[in-house]
Amino acid sequence: MGEAIAFYTLAALILGFAVLVISARETVHSVLFLVLDFLCVAALYVLLHAQFLAVIQVLVYVGGIVVLYLFVVMLVNLKRLPEARLDPRRRGRLGFVLSALGLGELAAIVAWGYAVPSAGGAAAGPGLGPDNVEQIGRLLYTDYLIPFEVASMLLLVAMIGAIVLAKREVR
Repeated sequence: MGEAIAFYTLAALILGFAVLVISARETVHSVLFLVLDFLCVAALYVLLHAQFLAVIQVLVYVGGIVVLYLFVVMLVNLKRLPEARLDPRRRGRLGFVLSALGLGELAAIVAWGYAVPSAGGAAAGPGLGPDNVEQIGRLLYTDYLIPFEVASMLLLVAMIGAIVLAKREVR
């Protein structure tokens, strides 16, 4: 009963902070709400007995990604008038179409996952036990190698994009 109350409390906090991330007027406040959101997700991992994932969540996301976000927020001049940020080269329809395609692809991946269950999927549940680091590593580099590499490529592209944008603003 206590675990259920803790889970629903953490779930409500995660959803609340996520709404505050996208609705905050100040960008720095949005990043701080994102930090709180990540910390609540780490607490949820602890509740699921995945302490290694909780530590990695705090180290990687709270310690690394949020610092990167804050650097981008500080480098990009957000004090300009909204009219000055309008770009005539912006392609709104193209962005919407690409977002819809990405969402469709995600839906297809989820549907495929339900249609053809993976053999390693049952071992990835919350009951991995206290020595789950070896199991997570084995799953990450066998069954989930392609998503892991895709995520690393996306992070590399995002980092290069941030550098290019920051360099363009410095000139």
